[in-house]
Parts: sequence; structure tokens; C-alpha cells
Amino acid sequence: MPNILPEGDKKTSLRDSIRNLKAVVFDFDGTIAGLTIDFAEMRRRVLEHLRGSGVNPDGLARLYVLEMIAAGKERIGRFFPGKETKYEREALALVREMEVSAAQSGHLFSGIRDALSQLRSQGRRTAVVTRNCREAVTAVFPDIDAFMDVVMTRDDTPLVKPHPVHLHRALAALASPAPAAAMVGDHGMDMILARDVGVLAIGVLTGHDTARELEAAGAEVILPSASELVGFLSSSRGR
Repeated sequence: MPNILPEGDKKTSLRDSIRNLKAVVFDFDGTIAGLTIDFAEMRRRVLEHLRGSGVNPDGLARLYVLEMIAAGKERIGRFFPGKETKYEREALALVREMEVSAAQSGHLFSGIRDALSQLRSQGRRTAVVTRNCREAVTAVFPDIDAFMDVVMTRDDTPLVKPHPVHLHRALAALASPAPAAAMVGDHGMDMILARDVGVLAIGVLTGHDTARELEAAGAEVILPSASELVGFLSSSRGR
């Protein structure tokens, strides 16, 4: 069963937001698809690549992988000017190789295509916002453009989530104001992004974080899976 977290006046405001929803933006990995990316190994390889480039990676291990690469590029630029672009290109190629490899055994979660079709039939526009590369996304969901109005991978934006620019660009492409949109994701990062941009934050339990973690990050609604979104929206409209 869905968990609607606010109470009282906030709960009434939330139900109004749900009824007025015109656009839904989805995270990809862990939200509508399952990919077996070994992020610990990816981080280890990126740090090792930086070390092999002659720069100490101390203090970078706590960062997300893409931010780790950006920080490594900045350090190389300071110590070895002119070599930072080559480092970034090689590090991103390493990440892309692991993503695409994981995508070969990835799968779209059950009911996703049907849910997306129903959202469209209800007049709601849809998008994906993901830190993944486009090649990995299309390997798992080859017909994604037939089901999503907008696909915004890291290849399509200068700044990736949790930076608000990533979601803002998707909303602009959807021609949707933030108050009429929702962000659906399995990670606290998605919930924080949703709250920063001002869209409805909907967490799902098919990936990274627990319900407690999603709630702590700002989820206003928590569903067992993204495929249950349509039923939830329909039932909320009748309340």
C-alpha cells in the first residue's frame, strides 16, 4: 500500500498536488529498471585511475563517481596543466564501459511500459532523468522514446542530478511548471532534488533506499514500485 507521509493541512495540500499532476519525471536505475552496477568497484577503478595519473585521491572517496571524476580533473589541472581533459575522457570511458556491461543483464521492471502508456492516456507527460549514459539506458529500454516524452541522460545536460539544472532542463522540455510535476525515484538523491526544485517527491522501494531513508530525504509519498503510480494517482483523485 502507498504511504502518504504528511498529516493535516499538509496532507490536503499534497492531495491537491496529486490531483493537479501534469508531468512525471522518473529516475532510471532502481526506479523503472534494474541494473547490476558494482558502484564500489567503479569508485575503486576511478580512484585508481586518478592515482595512476600521478595525483593523490585522498578525500575524494566520499563523493559520487561523476563528482569524483570532476574533482580529479580539477586536481590534475592544478598539478599537470593540459592533462586534465585526457584524464576526464579516460575516466568517463571507464564508467561508461561498466554501465553498458551492467545494462546487458539489466531489465525493465514489470508493468513499467503499461504504466507509462496509462499516464500518457491520462494526459500526463513523462520523462527520465538519469546519471547513466544514454547507451546503457537504451540497452535496457530500447523503445524508451516511444514511452517517454523526454529522456535526459548525463549525455544531455552539462550538470547532472542532484544538481537542480538536470531536472529543470527536463521540466522545460516537458513544458511543465514545477508545481504540476513529480519526481519518482529510489534514492534519497532523487527526493532531495525534488524538494530543491519544488516538485512532488515520490519514493519507490525497488532500488537503493529504504522507506525510512526516503522519508528522511524528503519523500512525500512512498510506493512499493513505480508501476503502482497510476493506481495511486487514480485512487487519490477520487478521495
